[in-house]
Amino acid sequence: MTSVLPPPTPTAAPTGSPTPSPAPQDPARRAAALRALAGRVGLLGGLGLALLVAVVLGAGHGQLDVPPAEVVGSVLHRLGLDWGPLPSHPQGENTLWQVRFPRVALAALAGAALATAGALMQGVFGNPLADPGVVGVSSGAAVAAASVIVLDLTFAGTWTIAACAFLGGLVTTVLVYLLSRDGGRTEVVTLVLTGIALNAVTSAGLAFLMFLGDTQAREEIVFWQLGSLNGSRWDEVGVVAPLALGGILVALLLAPRLDLLALGDRAARHVGVDVERLRMGTIVVVAVLTAAAVSFCGIIAFVGLVVPHLVRLVAGPGHRLLVPASALGGAVLLVVADLWARTAIAYADLPIGMLTSLVGGPFFFWLLRRARRTAGGWA
Repeated sequence: MTSVLPPPTPTAAPTGSPTPSPAPQDPARRAAALRALAGRVGLLGGLGLALLVAVVLGAGHGQLDVPPAEVVGSVLHRLGLDWGPLPSHPQGENTLWQVRFPRVALAALAGAALATAGALMQGVFGNPLADPGVVGVSSGAAVAAASVIVLDLTFAGTWTIAACAFLGGLVTTVLVYLLSRDGGRTEVVTLVLTGIALNAVTSAGLAFLMFLGDTQAREEIVFWQLGSLNGSRWDEVGVVAPLALGGILVALLLAPRLDLLALGDRAARHVGVDVERLRMGTIVVVAVLTAAAVSFCGIIAFVGLVVPHLVRLVAGPGHRLLVPASALGGAVLLVVADLWARTAIAYADLPIGMLTSLVGGPFFFWLLRRARRTAGGWA
């Protein structure tokens, strides 16, 4: 006789143990996340708008003034949009597209490259005083480019100067990295002193190349030492653009791992970061960005030092926001500085590297004083 067993009754949940349910999101945390996102969008949007305004003003002002409405109208007509007025001056259109726009574009690319390189160097060296100009990377790239001028090398066509500047910047950056490391860390004093020594050596190299070169080569080397955007052409923009934009894109990809590197080498290795490979890869990107800026503009110092610091004061130390904001800020700074160089004195074109050093030198001195006060020393 078959017995039918009753179905098992479900076991009641213990008293005081309610069925778990998804925890509601903390309103305060969600509001903080929304504020942070709004701050990022606002910062990048504001810098983008400032760059647009700086480009319009930079293209319009000079010995031949073109009103902003005509500058915008000229661009829109080139894009196939019949909006806005064209330049009223007979030479206005040629001045914009043959002289002003190439110069403004090169200034924006060089400024973005230098500022991004400075943000990367500060992240990979772990201190706020790293900068392609301060530690001698820019001057090392300039020596290589000056060697091309004196020796009249053309093995890579229009890319010869940029390629040699890249190699010079890479070698100098590796030397700075190796000489400033001690016991697994980089000291500020060692970094700055190494940069001073390398700048002295590269200055001697530039002087020797001036001695070897003819009059035209000497004038071009003086251009490298002072930095200038005079005579910028579209073909130069075509060489600089892929180097600068490609380097900035790679820097954006490296930004999350640089945030992990800021926790320290041991913590970064614990979460799976290959610290030495990351450092060497970042050094190569810095060399590419520096070469992009130096190859046709000469030595423009302190952009990579000033811009990341100002951005960090507003946006914080996170590289995911610091890198793109520094790129935009550097572009704005150099476009405005170039406008100042062209218009400060009538019928004169001041060296832009002189102007950036005039502003960046006191800022660097203030930064040294601030680092000594806050850290209690120079290490």
